Amino acid sequence: MNSSMPLIDWLLESLELDASLFHVGRYCGGWHASTQGLARASFHLLVQGRCWLHLEDRAPQPLEAGDALFVLRDVPYRLSGEASAEAACAAPRGQMAPLDVQAEDGVGLVCGFFHFHPGLSELIVDSLPTCLLLRAGDPALAPARCLFELILAECARPQGPSAGVLERLSQLLFLYVLRQHGAESGELRGLLALARQPAFAGLLQQLIAAPAQGWTLERMAGCSGLSRAAFAKRFHELSGQTPGQVLLGLRMREACRLLKEGRAVAEVAEAVGYQSVAAFTRAFDALVGVPPGAYRRSRGRAGRE
Repeated sequence: MNSSMPLIDWLLESLELDASLFHVGRYCGGWHASTQGLARASFHLLVQGRCWLHLEDRAPQPLEAGDALFVLRDVPYRLSGEASAEAACAAPRGQMAPLDVQAEDGVGLVCGFFHFHPGLSELIVDSLPTCLLLRAGDPALAPARCLFELILAECARPQGPSAGVLERLSQLLFLYVLRQHGAESGELRGLLALARQPAFAGLLQQLIAAPAQGWTLERMAGCSGLSRAAFAKRFHELSGQTPGQVLLGLRMREACRLLKEGRAVAEVAEAVGYQSVAAFTRAFDALVGVPPGAYRRSRGRAGRE
């Protein structure tokens, strides 16, 4: 980690994700929309009109043009033109018309999915609330309006918007909102909560700087100034993860970086603290979903075996 970079910024910049669009269009009349049940993180950018967000056990929230909703876990929710939860449930699933930003009626939406890469990125996402909402009028997020204006301009292209451009702009908007959330929220958990605690922030910085070292629970507890039992308990309370899970995520992030550079699997295994290539391969495959050699061939530059 760059020593001049705040720890929370480093964690957020370590987030690896892909975006894919599934809706760009306009709803008119009675409608509701939701990605519940698909087990995927989603985003919804309101580019025209107004609608309502219905979340379980919460009062309906109005959304205006310029607002952006990020739903990071599979929870019951609906977007609808209806203010009451009962009317929203009774409304039909909407059929989208082509987006027309000049129209005076209807609700224009850009909707898509996020895929967070396994390992450290998933640990970081676990640190975040179920939903994040960008409000168009939030002064703290005023600079993010530039990104939203680019999204609006892309939607207004006479030849139609480019899916690739909208996906990239949506990723940037999400990362900007995350950075602001990490800097200001008093309700952080997970790795971001650890980064806010001086005793644990110092340990995280050491783990990031030298993930290959022999990090026993006793050694990690010593870095925090706590007993082994108190350290393990407090670490889990804050992060929802064990120290071993966090260390594994950091090691596999570094392994992915080295494999992308074309490093040999045996070299990478040693660089992230494994004496056995077989043990490294099992750990990498279990966390990332593919063996390290296959990952290197698909993601990295040509290199030596």
